[in-house]
Amino acid sequence: MVRLDRIYTRSGDSGKTFLGDGNRVDKTSQRIVVMGAVDEVNCHLGTAISLSKDSDLRQLLSRIQQLLFDLGADLCSPIPVGPSADPCLRIAKHHSVWLEARIDETTVNLNPLTSFILPGGRPAAAALHLARSVCRRAELEFLRLIESSESACTNAEVGIFLNRLSDLLFVLARRENADGADDVLWTAGSAVDKD
Repeated sequence: MVRLDRIYTRSGDSGKTFLGDGNRVDKTSQRIVVMGAVDEVNCHLGTAISLSKDSDLRQLLSRIQQLLFDLGADLCSPIPVGPSADPCLRIAKHHSVWLEARIDETTVNLNPLTSFILPGGRPAAAALHLARSVCRRAELEFLRLIESSESACTNAEVGIFLNRLSDLLFVLARRENADGADDVLWTAGSAVDKD
């Protein structure tokens, strides 16, 4: 159980923070950047939950928020190098498979795509599109982490999860937009009239 008696600690005033394994790192380290992007995704999901009138969608998004905290715990605790046991919470393949099942369930009911769609429509859909775009950025930041010297201590399943999550958020935005009926369609070349 987590207990926070005090929100500020002053321990980060020098630009460093602690990881779950007790190591101190710069707040600008790539691992911390990824964790921040994941936190942003979670915040946007909270906005979508507050805007949606669909109780099933709110429940699903709440479960995803819980999973994102699990993912944050994974990122916060680098995988130990060597034969020692790893007692930390980790994102695994079954988490991404669960996301894929939610994508498939949602897609069945959606109107077919006949155009690219613009982020928008209903308020909760717009929030889901925003969450989706931040999730894509989190995935890219994660790939930068994998390319760094910390790659051996990083769970590659996190990147797969973020990729699937952004796909799920796309279809959930369409679901929130009346299964795609309220999607805002892109009309190529229509933004500015020619003189």
